[in-house]
Amino acid sequence: MPDPEFGGKRRCSEFTGPVVKLGAHVASLGMRFYNGLQFPLAYRNNIFIAEHGSWNRSSKVGYRVVRVILDAQGKVLGQETFVDGWLRKDGAGKETVSGRPVDVLVMPDGALLISDDQAGAIYRVRYQP
Repeated sequence: MPDPEFGGKRRCSEFTGPVVKLGAHVASLGMRFYNGLQFPLAYRNNIFIAEHGSWNRSSKVGYRVVRVILDAQGKVLGQETFVDGWLRKDGAGKETVSGRPVDVLVMPDGALLISDDQAGAIYRVRYQP
């Protein structure tokens, strides 16, 4: 569906489409290519994305950090949940949100920082063999 403001100015074929589908309403806010040396080699140049999460859905989605796996040429091979737990369901199916990831940052030592604007926290994720 064309954007009402910009859709008539260029054809859809002139734009590059998404290379990976993350899902509707996950609110992907922060993203970084992993260039650190702490995590295993398979993580190098992969993308970490903070999914802030939905706020206006009857069934919530997001509230996690995903890893988009790339090959040496930058082609997407797949994606997986890297960190989650901010969205939980109890035995009755009631959803509870304890945090909302906003951004990720690779530290000089290779650890990954995740900011959370709901909990007012910054989490440090490090790899330990």
